[in-house]
Amino acid sequence: MAKEAGQATVELVAAIPALLLAGLIALQLLVTGYALTLADGAAEAGALALAAGRPTKSAVLGALPGWADGDAAVTVRGGEVTVRLVPPSPFPALADRLAVTSSAFAREAER
Repeated sequence: MAKEAGQATVELVAAIPALLLAGLIALQLLVTGYALTLADGAAEAGALALAAGRPTKSAVLGALPGWADGDAAVTVRGGEVTVRLVPPSPFPALADRLAVTSSAFAREAER
């Protein structure tokens, strides 16, 4: 019995890095899902602006929060507005691989 004293402490110390990694992965997945929701809303805002004859890119960027300013790319082809958004991440190489894309369609305004 005396040899087992402190075993739980050692196991807890060994498990902390695994728990931190699991928490970091879960947080990254949540942030990526949030980025997809933001990209959906921004693409729709861009499509509505396109239909109204207003500048599409400024409508898309206006629909995104401040942190996404440099992380969003907007493409307009015909009536399709596509938004590509890179979610925030502590690992930049990982964030680029987790980039999300969303599209919305609208008929262009008659001029």
